[in-house]
Amino acid sequence: MRHRNHRHILGRPTGERVALLRNLAIALVATENGSIRTTREKAKALRPFIEKLITLGKRGSVHHRRLALSRLNHKPTVEKLFKEIAPRYSARNGGYTRIIHDGQRMGDGAWMAYVQLVSDEAPVAAASDSASS
Repeated sequence: MRHRNHRHILGRPTGERVALLRNLAIALVATENGSIRTTREKAKALRPFIEKLITLGKRGSVHHRRLALSRLNHKPTVEKLFKEIAPRYSARNGGYTRIIHDGQRMGDGAWMAYVQLVSDEAPVAAASDSASS
């Protein structure tokens, strides 16, 4: 029985699923704006995967770097994760990503979403709302 044993399986065998999450995480870290567009289910599966990697980056030891490299298997991404991304979140205890739901994809009607790395700046909409009040 699978009681309380939840995991996003994504209709793939384990090896394919791990490769998919690895490639999505590499794409998210490699982008300039820290945002990718994917399906909602893939976004929900990616979130805990990338947040654990950022937490490894915050710890910063050689052991944690090797753990991140074993999970990503892409040295330039691990370097960027440890040198650029993790220091931005040094004062934050989790919640490094956000999922913004988008519409349906034209071809097959799959629900889409954006996965973004949270920035330290206040959102533009919130800043303009507080200015008008």
